[in-house]
This record gives sequence, structure tokens and C-alpha cells, in this order.
Amino acid sequence: MQVRVQADPFDAGAELNAFTASVDGAGAVVSFSGIVRDVSGGLAHMEIEHYPGMTERAIRDMVGDAMTRFSLVDALVIHRYGRLGPNELIMMVCTAAPHRGDAFLSAEFLMDFLKSRAPFWKKEVTADGEDWVASKSADEDALSRW
Repeated sequence: MQVRVQADPFDAGAELNAFTASVDGAGAVVSFSGIVRDVSGGLAHMEIEHYPGMTERAIRDMVGDAMTRFSLVDALVIHRYGRLGPNELIMMVCTAAPHRGDAFLSAEFLMDFLKSRAPFWKKEVTADGEDWVASKSADEDALSRW
């Protein structure tokens, strides 16, 4: 299991290739990459803040739960912080399991929990000003299936 919270950009293809090459006993690898989207059409950038140590620990706990719940062979979570522009990679989840069902479900599980429970604070900056991103009820509702 690997959790990285970093400011630096990463290469999703290289990360996926390295992860896939490192897993033994997996029959399936699933990856998801999140991208900063410009929903309003005027996003200058997003600022993401976190508390070092606390954030990594919370994500490790989530990944540990997924490892047990879905019998994963391995998992990788990368999440960026700092100033990110539209279309930049913000995060990545990779899961490896003996069977595809667990690989897919565990990736969805991690995405739902990362979206709602990982301690990150996001601010959208536009030409009109800046606003902290509020939690969405749909993201909270997604947790109920787990």
C-alpha cells in the first residue's frame, strides 16, 4: 500500500505502469485519475490545502480498510495539494485484486471516501473572486452504499 500527498505533478501512465509491474498475485488492476475541471468556464486555478501527517494518516486508514474489505493485493493513492490549474491531474487511485470485481469496487470505495472524508480544503479562484468548495450531498449519499 502506498499513499502520497504531494505538491508535484505526476505522470499517471508511468505510475500505473510501475504499480502494475509491482503487483504479484493480481488478476486485475483498476485505476482512476481525477482532473481539475473548469465547471464554471472561468476557473483560474484551484488551491488545495491539507494538514501534513493528518491527511496521510486518514488516507492510509481508508486504504487499509479497502485492502481488508476487498482482499486487495495492493493499492496506491496519490493526491496533490497547492495551486492547480484546469485540466491538471489532482489525484489517482490504483487497486489490484485477484479478481476484477474487487478491483473495481475498491477503487469506487476509495473514491467515495476520498471525495467526502479526506481532509483537504479546496478553494476555486476565478476572475470574479474565490470560493471554498462546499461538500455536495450527492458525495455524502454515495457513502451510504458502503
